[in-house]
Amino acid sequence: MAERWEYHLLGLYYCLKEYDCNMKTIDPHKAIDFMLKNAGAYAKAKAEVTYLEEFRKSKKAILFARATGNTIADRENYAYAHPEYREVLKGLQEAVERAEALKWELVAAQARIDVWRSQEASNRAIDRNTN
Repeated sequence: MAERWEYHLLGLYYCLKEYDCNMKTIDPHKAIDFMLKNAGAYAKAKAEVTYLEEFRKSKKAILFARATGNTIADRENYAYAHPEYREVLKGLQEAVERAEALKWELVAAQARIDVWRSQEASNRAIDRNTN
């Protein structure tokens, strides 16, 4: 059984080293550069989400106070239905979309580094078994 495993490792080694088997080469330095380049943008996008979540509450309170309804439900309905409140919600939606897109791009860059690390460890194991 050990010979078969070594043969498998040897075949994998040649596949990775010589033929590349249509696998994309991962450059961890590009992934790290991407993460460093976009960290600030992600932080800003995340801060905008937090700001808009809090501002939404303030806008509701302002519109609630401006409402002329007799009951709390009337005032609340006025605030929620007001175009200014819906505009804040639209801004919040766009901010969340930007933040989530950046977050998952950063997660993907980290995953590329993890895959590269695993490939390198496998390559070292193959080198040890073939020498």
